[in-house]
Amino acid sequence: MLMMSHSYKHTLIGVCLLLFAVGCSPAATTAELEQGAAPPATPITTTAPAPMPTLGPAVQRLAVFPDVEPALAPWYPISEVGQPYGEVVRGVLTFRGSPNRTYYGQGPVPDAPQVQWSYPGTKMCSLSSDLEGEREWCGTGWTGQPAVWERGGELWVAFGAYDRKVHVLDAVTGAPRMEPFPTGDLIKGSLTVDPDGHPLIYVGSRDNQLRILSFDTGELVELWSLSAYAVDQQLWNDDWDGAPAVIDDFMFVGGENSNFHIVKLNRGYDDQGNATVAPELLAAMPGWDDELLSAIGDNNVSIEGSVTIVDNTVYFGNSGGLIQGWDIEPVRRGEPPVRVFRFWIGDDTDATVVVDDQGFLFAAAEYERNTERSRSLGQVVKLDPRRPDDPVVWSVDARTGIDTGVWATPAVHKDVVIVPTADGRVLGLDRDSGETRWTLRLPGPVWSSPVVIGDTLVQGDCRGLLHGFDLSDTTQQPPELWSTIVGACIESTPVVWKDRIWVGTRGGFFHMLSDPG
Repeated sequence: MLMMSHSYKHTLIGVCLLLFAVGCSPAATTAELEQGAAPPATPITTTAPAPMPTLGPAVQRLAVFPDVEPALAPWYPISEVGQPYGEVVRGVLTFRGSPNRTYYGQGPVPDAPQVQWSYPGTKMCSLSSDLEGEREWCGTGWTGQPAVWERGGELWVAFGAYDRKVHVLDAVTGAPRMEPFPTGDLIKGSLTVDPDGHPLIYVGSRDNQLRILSFDTGELVELWSLSAYAVDQQLWNDDWDGAPAVIDDFMFVGGENSNFHIVKLNRGYDDQGNATVAPELLAAMPGWDDELLSAIGDNNVSIEGSVTIVDNTVYFGNSGGLIQGWDIEPVRRGEPPVRVFRFWIGDDTDATVVVDDQGFLFAAAEYERNTERSRSLGQVVKLDPRRPDDPVVWSVDARTGIDTGVWATPAVHKDVVIVPTADGRVLGLDRDSGETRWTLRLPGPVWSSPVVIGDTLVQGDCRGLLHGFDLSDTTQQPPELWSTIVGACIESTPVVWKDRIWVGTRGGFFHMLSDPG
């Protein structure tokens, strides 16, 4: 990502490599809200997708796949769309709540939320470098959604921040539950808390490492890390921004090394009852092919969004604009995954791919390269992966110039798709047709992903306000229910859980909001 706060820029695993070929600004007192005209939906007869090419690089197999008995149930059934991440741990455990990225939290939403506490006492900041050079970064950024979960009758919250640390707090009081864990660089993305009750946190950093941390001993302890350089084939960078998905002792995650990784975790406990892991990196699938590199003319093909899993398919986009699906059903049989879906949207796609309860995909891209494809197709698309040769259902132009488009992950609510844009619009698109039903205008860029609880839309802006909008009538411009000053640009995605909201800002602090009293 080549604008604003995004940068592009180790423990190597000793394994036997076996290759096999496969196919902001100061806070304001009020929000700016007005009705505006958004670009119309682009007809379905836009640029036809290219046929799926054979993958250029080889998939890298880094360990022997375990002998796993075939299972009748899919990895993560489509029936789980909108549902919590399993039944063992209650909370919002990863970006957008679950492996299909459709669980926003649990209400009720506060009626008139105000900041109840801010953490810590001094700003969370550190120096880091990107293409623009070294500078100070503060607070939490994109995507930066915290994890909130119930444990032992108490409420916990954890997040990574621009001070290079992982923080674990009492979610009610804001008091630290343990010392923060330091990494070697910024933490931009969202972490994942183990959904099966193991006291583990999965988190990536810009220091090249994806880590597994335990927290059952009263401190955060690194049990394992995966270097972005642990695979032979990398392109572009070495950050880890996406939130891992953990299912049945397997972890699925994309990296800015442009690979999609599958890790067998081998979780357990030692004689003292402390959590253990013995991970094996099973495979690394290059998220690019020669046709993509030729189309974009560069090698920026990093995977920055979080992978989405529905039934037996993992979906993700990359910074080259390639939306793809990988069938992971073979992993249960000890075989590598197979790419089954390929669609080029035309430009940098850092937003996470969204799935609905009918199996349609919604993808959103930035507008940076000025490609003919992105000009003709648009930046927001509804795709039917069951028609891989002609998947476009509709597409919408969401750009107003270079370095506009979409960074936030869209939300599907009833019959609308909600899409914030970098220029400050929040589009309400008809889910079936793509027609723009309404537009909100907020101080941009709006990178914070929308959160919908019941009929309330919670949306942050870059002037430091958090808003609540009434979505009970999706055909009309949503009236604002409330807005509250948080204090600085909100790039991170909030979490709502039982009358409370948690969110960090670029101002250097992390906040909890609730109704007074």
